Amino acid sequence: MSVQFGRWNFEGQSAAPASMEIVSAVLAPYGPDSNESYSKGGIRILYHSFHTTKESRCEKQPYISQSGTVITWDGRLDNRADLINELRDSLTIEAADVAIVAASYEKWGKSCLRKLIGDWALSIWNPRDVYVLLAKDPVGTRHLYYSFCDKNLIWSSILDPLILFGDRTFEICEEYIAGWFSYFPDMHLTPYLGIRAVPPSSYVLLRPGKHAISKYWDFAPHNKIHYRTDGEYEEHFRTVLAQAVQRRLRSDRPILAELSGGLDSASILCMADTLITRGAAEDPHLDTISWFDASDDHIERDSNELHWITKIEERRGRIGLHIDLASIKRDASSQESFASKFGRDGFAATPMTNLELSEHSKRYAALMFSHGYRVTLSGIGGDEVTFGGVPTPTPELQNLLARGRFLKLARQLNAWAMKMRRPRTLLLREAVRGFFSRALTGVSIDMRPAPWLHSGFICRNYAALSGYPTRVKVLGPLPSYQENMVILNVLRRLLSHWALQPKMLREIRFPYLDRDFLEFLYAIPREQIVGVGKRRFLMKRALAGIVPDDLLNRRRSWAVHQESTPEPKKDSEREWHSFAERGQQIVSDSIGIIDSNCFLAALQKTRDSDEVLTHILRRTLSLESWLRHLTSQGVLKSSMPTKNKNYSRRFGQSDKTILAHQGPNQSDSSRRNKSLVS
Repeated sequence: MSVQFGRWNFEGQSAAPASMEIVSAVLAPYGPDSNESYSKGGIRILYHSFHTTKESRCEKQPYISQSGTVITWDGRLDNRADLINELRDSLTIEAADVAIVAASYEKWGKSCLRKLIGDWALSIWNPRDVYVLLAKDPVGTRHLYYSFCDKNLIWSSILDPLILFGDRTFEICEEYIAGWFSYFPDMHLTPYLGIRAVPPSSYVLLRPGKHAISKYWDFAPHNKIHYRTDGEYEEHFRTVLAQAVQRRLRSDRPILAELSGGLDSASILCMADTLITRGAAEDPHLDTISWFDASDDHIERDSNELHWITKIEERRGRIGLHIDLASIKRDASSQESFASKFGRDGFAATPMTNLELSEHSKRYAALMFSHGYRVTLSGIGGDEVTFGGVPTPTPELQNLLARGRFLKLARQLNAWAMKMRRPRTLLLREAVRGFFSRALTGVSIDMRPAPWLHSGFICRNYAALSGYPTRVKVLGPLPSYQENMVILNVLRRLLSHWALQPKMLREIRFPYLDRDFLEFLYAIPREQIVGVGKRRFLMKRALAGIVPDDLLNRRRSWAVHQESTPEPKKDSEREWHSFAERGQQIVSDSIGIIDSNCFLAALQKTRDSDEVLTHILRRTLSLESWLRHLTSQGVLKSSMPTKNKNYSRRFGQSDKTILAHQGPNQSDSSRRNKSLVS
């Protein structure tokens, strides 16, 4: 996962070399394999690479095409062979991905973007037509941010340079904070007004005085796949899943697959082993990493992840790397307090960022680096797109209602009611409710705004605070397709705000978020994916003989693919009570997010009742700590603009401090992931 940075001064003045050296020092930990640049007139582009394929080691970026177009590419191109065949007059089979992208742009212009299959983000400087184009893949697995004003344009793979070296202070984006309270802000948002993220499946065209965002491609509701037999659906499922895994095995170093003991990770691993055995994929050394709680040994085997992890390892004939979460729980006393979370040297660009890795991540990183892994395979998304949650007839019944197929509706209602042992009227009412606005049906208790939030903040950002609720449109695409898009957008939001971690540098690949795999699942009938009372109906049938039968048929596994973070210590909570009572100004109150009186009353209530702080209260405490951190850095518009003095001291030639990041609160993301379908 390489990083890029660019600055275009519209009046043509060159960027100061010293400032570019400081930016380069900030980027370096994210791309340790090269330090390259392009400079001409008012344009300066930096690129730091992180190689994961043999082709990437041969490339030179920024890449200059025959017409003078300058391209920086952070990604993995999965349909290399197809594009090389179409561009065979100008490319060879050994061409680097960026050279293929450049040749595609030379031939098809902006239309080439829809042809690029893989995980990627790119920037294009077109000196002939005088514009910069920024784009991301349809799912949004890579990051690309930009800041645009009358004088210049700045873009970067990470937020830090846009904030610290943007020559201005910022106001906080309310919608981002509201979305953060409900787990994931929208894809195009950052915490700062004036800095945006490039949305997935879109490109941003920027030139002086012009800023346009356009979709270049997206999943089409009219695509339909209908077969005569179940076996044909199963064969197609195996084909697209095998292709998704095969594409992500392209690596010139060993690959580390995350193995949780659940069906998602096990299916990826078993399919990868099958492909490698058949010679149908590159043959990297494929290992596994698993985490589990050894103190759960007394639990029945269906609930104990270690039992299932061991079963897969025995099938492979290879023991993987293990992390015992029980030992992390024993070390919970080392967990930091809220107040010190953002207090170290360094800069935290988002409230989901810690300056140090969690204990779990430290152990993961140590194992990864000691064995030379740069790529990990993740099962994230599998549970959502293959519908591994509690089977529900709601989307299927909504499809039949929307299309007026009432006879089949009656048959399916009877079948589901018998299987689930629930009244038909109740199942039908749940399906009908989806067509009405949340204003009429209400929002679930866990998504209601906290009582200490300012009423004005709630009114302005109610949709984001409620998790961006939607209603099913009768005259739109099939309701099941609409649900697919809702789930995909939640996954997109998750990936959009999953911060890069230089202390745990790796490229994460998600087979279940493969574009062709998703297109297939979105095009087939809903009843193929979820049978009457049967979750993962198609997946289990298709993978019989590839994944062990007892794992295919195991009871629902609630294990997650992300770490389990110990609860904050009571000492930390008491420390925050003390911190709040010192009479310091509550920054989140001063900018109109929380009501300090209600907030302090909630803190007092938790102390008096000696209860563990609720999730949303902990988030509020983290937010306040982060805002105080930004104030001390001189980043907020309402604070004293002292940041120039700060960063010149911290990032000068004598002390090029590296800014470190930690990803979003993993346990929060896990809880949200588990509830996506429901």
